This record gives sequence, C-alpha cells and structure tokens, in this order.
Amino acid sequence: MTSINTNNAAMAALQTLRGINQGLQTTQAHVSSGYRVGKASDNAAYWSIATTMRSDNKALSAVSDALGLGAAKVDTAYSAMDSAIDVVGDIKAKLVAATENGVDKAKVQEEVSQLQQQLLSIAQSASFSGENWVAGASGTKNVVASFVRDGSNAVSVVMTDYVLDDSTTGNVLFGMSGGAVETSTGILGTSSGSTGSIYSMDITNFTLGEIQSALTNVETALKAMTSAGAALGSISKRIELQENFVSALSDSIDSGVGRLVDADMEEESSKLSALQTQQQLAVQSLSIANSSSQTILTLFRG
Repeated sequence: MTSINTNNAAMAALQTLRGINQGLQTTQAHVSSGYRVGKASDNAAYWSIATTMRSDNKALSAVSDALGLGAAKVDTAYSAMDSAIDVVGDIKAKLVAATENGVDKAKVQEEVSQLQQQLLSIAQSASFSGENWVAGASGTKNVVASFVRDGSNAVSVVMTDYVLDDSTTGNVLFGMSGGAVETSTGILGTSSGSTGSIYSMDITNFTLGEIQSALTNVETALKAMTSAGAALGSISKRIELQENFVSALSDSIDSGVGRLVDADMEEESSKLSALQTQQQLAVQSLSIANSSSQTILTLFRG
C-alpha cells in the first residue's frame, strides 16, 4: 500500500542516514583529535586509567627535574671534594719536601699557606642552589630519588639521604656556623695533636717528628676525603640510573596510555572513506524514497 501521509521508505532511509552521519561524525572526531577515547563517555574505564596515568607521568616529569637538580648538587660536591683531595695531596708533597735537611721550612710554609687558602676557597664555593655538601654542620641532606605508586594505589616520593659529619673522620671539609664556614671543624679544620689542623698548621718551626705527625694527619684526612668522594660518587651513579629509569618509565606509560586511547589512523581512514560512500548512497536512497510519492500523481491524470 502506498500512502501520501506515511512514507515508510523515506523514514527508513532517513533513519539510516542519521546513523551514518553519527558514525561519520564520530570517525571525523577520532581523525581530528587522534584519540578514539577522548572523553569519559567514549569509554569510562579506559578514560579513567589514561587520566590517572597521565597524572602520574606529570609527577614523573617533576621527579626527573628534581633528579637533575639533585645530580647538580651531588656533582658540585664531588668536584669540590676531588679538587680538595688534589690540593691536600700537594700539601702532603710539601711536607715530604720539608723533611729534607737544609730545606727552608718558611718558604715551604708560604706554599702550604696558599694551598690552605685554596682549600677554604673550594669549600666556600661548592654551593649549588643554596646548599653546600662539603662545608656544613652535622645534619642530613637529601635529594629526590623517585615517585612511587604502591599496590594499594598510594603515592609517595622517595628521597636519598646524605648525612653530613663535621668530625675529623667525617665527610665535610669544614663545618658551618651561622651560615659561615667554620674553619675549626671538619676534616681539614679539626685540630689533631700539637700540629693543629690541616688548615691551620704552620710548619715553619716544626721538628722532624712534628712534620711526621703532620704527614700522618694529612694521610688520615686524605682517607676521609676519599671515602666522602666515593660516597658522593655512589649517590651520583644512583641518581644517573634513576634518571634513566624515570625516562624509560615515562616512555612506557606514554606508550601504554596510547594503546588504550589513541586512534588507529589506518582503520579510521578506512572507516571515513566507507562512511562517506554510505552517506552518499543514503542521501540518494532518501531522495528516491521521497520521490516515490510523486508517482501517485500519475494515477490521477486523465
């Protein structure tokens, strides 16, 4: 039965066209944004996971920056300690030279005094971002190590500690008091026996026995400084490893999120072409359905 009031064919064609247009709109959104899950209504579960992991990745980016800052602090301290070891080694050589008969100890002391001032300069200069790890009072310094989400979904930031010790056998060249370097504490500032500290000793009137004692003190200081340098080197290596891990982890998270929400552009391109063709056919079908009622007019022509 053909009716001029109800065109079932046209309604069916229109419904088909609406479905095709909706699919075309969705596919075009995927192509333009690059995401197949761009909002929660697309896929609530995947959107929720992707949003959480993107948030974690931002935290990892901040951790990476903090690791870079920590690495700079540790590298500054290590460079200072390494330089100080060289200078103390030079002082050791001067003391050995002073044991020779006929050597003018006053002249040797002039050179030692310059080296002592250089040690103070190194300690004062080894500051990065307001922190000095080779001149400071006993206490704890720390740097960011990592960002962790545990099995219970709780998040935390893990720190690496470096405990400063301003004793003779500690790990700082000098102590710190009131924001200023304290030259009577630390590996180089603490007095030991009658020869005084590495920083304050004056060998001008030293006897051979006192020079030998001073050499012993220098050797003890070198041992402590070498140990401190090794500890700083270990922390630096750990930070380097953590930086590499954070970088790889961030890439893995990006890749994982992409697998959940990114659009397959080859697939979307094929869909887009197919839907555009279907749209053209649906429009033509609707046009045919709408024109069918015009044939009824021929029935009433005489």
